[in-house]
Amino acid sequence: MFAALGDETRLRLVALLCVGGAVSIAQLTATTDITRQAVTKHLQVLAEAGLVHDIKVGRERLWQFEPGQLEEARRSLELISQQWDQALARLKFAVES
Repeated sequence: MFAALGDETRLRLVALLCVGGAVSIAQLTATTDITRQAVTKHLQVLAEAGLVHDIKVGRERLWQFEPGQLEEARRSLELISQQWDQALARLKFAVES
């Protein structure tokens, strides 16, 4: 997931999907200079990472943000942060003693 978000274009697409809800590739490319083909490839990478998913509406495919994967990562990073805070507090106490 972090590798998928490490690309500036994909990060921008996720930001657009967070604000706009379900949108088509045509709508995503209307505000950028990126081709539809490139956007499609980026969306596929994001879908494989579990960050977006598509829904078919008639002949059109709409893409939307899937917050679950990002929320899980946030919780994991928060836990790691707490563990580091505790370890640093123990180190500080040991150094100051």
